[in-house]
Amino acid sequence: MAYVQGFLAPVKTDKKAEYKEIAEKSWALFKEYGALSCCEAWGEAVPDGEVTSFPMAVKKEADETVVFSWIIWPDKATADACVATMEEDPRWEEAMPNAGEVFSLKRMVFGGFEPLIQYG
Repeated sequence: MAYVQGFLAPVKTDKKAEYKEIAEKSWALFKEYGALSCCEAWGEAVPDGEVTSFPMAVKKEADETVVFSWIIWPDKATADACVATMEEDPRWEEAMPNAGEVFSLKRMVFGGFEPLIQYG
């Protein structure tokens, strides 16, 4: 069964091009390790909430934009195997050498999900 990894990240608004470059280089590795598809969505209509919201979840700062991303995997085992390579494969570091200047890894929210219903 397919498996979905989802991510929310606060990205420096003026670093959109750099984020896109990191995402493109990372996608090449995700794909090599078995990912089926990926989407990186730049926030346009992402309101602040009173109790909770995407901006609140990542503690978005005034100079940041929330990015909502997901990766589709054939199964959880393939996703887990890819994650295990992140400590070993030096190409991950090469794909995102300045990631900390572009987005906050500490405030990024992520998780893995089993699809309940999928259309399209």
